[in-house]
Amino acid sequence: MKIGIIGAGNIGGNLTRRLTALGHEVSVANSRGPESLKALVEETGAKAVPATEAAKGAQVVVVTVPLKNVPDLPAGLFDGAAEGLAVIDTGNYYPKERDGRIDAIEDGGLTESRWTEQHLGHPVVKVFNGTYAQDLLERPLPAGDPERLAVPIASDDAAAKAVVRALVDELGFDTVDAGGIDDSWRQQPATPVYGLRAGVEAVTRALAEASPERPAAHRA
Repeated sequence: MKIGIIGAGNIGGNLTRRLTALGHEVSVANSRGPESLKALVEETGAKAVPATEAAKGAQVVVVTVPLKNVPDLPAGLFDGAAEGLAVIDTGNYYPKERDGRIDAIEDGGLTESRWTEQHLGHPVVKVFNGTYAQDLLERPLPAGDPERLAVPIASDDAAAKAVVRALVDELGFDTVDAGGIDDSWRQQPATPVYGLRAGVEAVTRALAEASPERPAAHRA
């Protein structure tokens, strides 16, 4: 597939490494421009592009930037993408450590991914937000392996969710359907499933045990 990755931090960089190794055609962008991605391009064979070009022809685009930077992404981000584009959101809201207060999340009751979706103007698939970046490189296992890790996945777009679940399987991880974007609070920071390294059964149980109340430590 043709895949765009917007954000080249720990998750974005390691997804670039894995997806190129699997034979996908990857374009990667960050806020500092293509020249800053020279080392990653030389390592992986990915193509460094401006953010406005990351989605051109893409069937999947991964948005993996700090939440506070989502509103600063350029308009028309997905112009020229393939029909049926699936947009992956790996983001998390860290009000005290990084993002500052976002009123629509704090007071408006929006899930983090719903807020992101509204800014992007496109449905998203929330996955890998609670995954350790190094696990993308070190923990993939074939389907059926009893030690295979599972990750929760949420989206309102059933077709996009199916595409992303297949891609996550190819990357070496199981998925557990966590419902729609309004249910995605179950996998936000400080929930039982966030950062959980476990299989399908434990991830399913952790999602069920989540509380919708945001802990004080994760409120602005």
